[in-house]
Amino acid sequence: MKVGLIGGKLGHSFSKIIHEQIAPYHYDLIPLSEDEFHHFMKKKDFDAINVTIPYKEKVIEYCDEIDDKAKKIHAINTIKNVNGKLIATNTDFDGLKRMIEHHFNIENKIVAICGSGGTSKTAYAVCEALKVKEIIQVARNRNTPYITYEQMKKRYDIQIIINTTSVGMSPDILSQIVDLDDFENCEGVIDVVYNPLLTALCYQAKKKHIPYVNGLEMLVAQAVSACEFFIGNQIDPSKIDELTKQIYHDKQNIVLIGMPSCGKTTIGKCLSEKIGYDFMDLDHEIEKLAQKTIPEIFEESEEAFRDLETQVCLKASLLNHTVISCGGGVIKKEINMKALSLNSWIVYIKRDVSQLSVGNGRPLSKDYETLCKMEKEREPYYIKYSDVCIENNHSIENTINKLVEVWNENTGA
Repeated sequence: MKVGLIGGKLGHSFSKIIHEQIAPYHYDLIPLSEDEFHHFMKKKDFDAINVTIPYKEKVIEYCDEIDDKAKKIHAINTIKNVNGKLIATNTDFDGLKRMIEHHFNIENKIVAICGSGGTSKTAYAVCEALKVKEIIQVARNRNTPYITYEQMKKRYDIQIIINTTSVGMSPDILSQIVDLDDFENCEGVIDVVYNPLLTALCYQAKKKHIPYVNGLEMLVAQAVSACEFFIGNQIDPSKIDELTKQIYHDKQNIVLIGMPSCGKTTIGKCLSEKIGYDFMDLDHEIEKLAQKTIPEIFEESEEAFRDLETQVCLKASLLNHTVISCGGGVIKKEINMKALSLNSWIVYIKRDVSQLSVGNGRPLSKDYETLCKMEKEREPYYIKYSDVCIENNHSIENTINKLVEVWNENTGA
């Protein structure tokens, strides 16, 4: 059975992972240029496909039979080939509806939908089905019924914001479609982007204590519906939660922060071997980038070091399935921690100051008095930016075992 996903850029996609967990077929990722797309659809050399940006609407002309759901949305994401006849539906509707109902009650709410593509039409149909009070459509360079993002800011009554655009998707993970500071009555954020695991928009919602959800659950739920459409068999709905948790657990990085010499690098290397993750030491990456040692960079200026540190943090933030050991001062710039947080679980490795080292090539740990002062200044930031604190005052083995235990509990593994 020839099954896969067609779209523009597919390097971000988790669809292959999901389908091959739930279905008895191999699943291909098939990136296509516009010319390639038209050739592919005319050739019909497939049994079933999913369709993503930018072809959800363009694919309509090739379909022989379109169900009412896809007709209403005017977008298609799922097609099966039955003896040369292309039969189409839209399982994004099922996925988005399931995700929203799982996390929010949006009935009688004022909802703003950001975007004008195929997914925005899906969101509109879902909002109608869930009986919202008002739907505000927002887009750039569009006429009525859309309003602009500037006009959206004047709608202080917006309660739910749904991002259906690709803004915030890897690799441009620090971008966000709106600033939540402009919407004081916002009580829920729904972002269909799922890579990174936490978008910048959802990161801001988290910091403002606004309930939010990323698009991973929608992706899994629509994939389950698509698989059922392809093979004609029902799949246990519990698979949706199970797979969502598993992907989140498997894709998430583990970032270690803490004072110099608290054991981050040693723990990171041992931990990565224990759980089968890749390992990255940010200080080592900085030295590779600068072609100099850390002390040599600090001789020029701490500012030069911090700029290099931000560069490697942004690079590391795009990774998945990696244990990342950070320098002690990574928390000094908020952009570092925001970027790292989007794909990672942040662990503060805490070690008593009396057990920390001084000197040994560490430019800012010259003596015990300096170290104590540094720890007092930095600890509030380690606490602020971390998801959990793990003490490392005894054996490395005990520390790692505790870390893995808490990690599994937090990610539902």
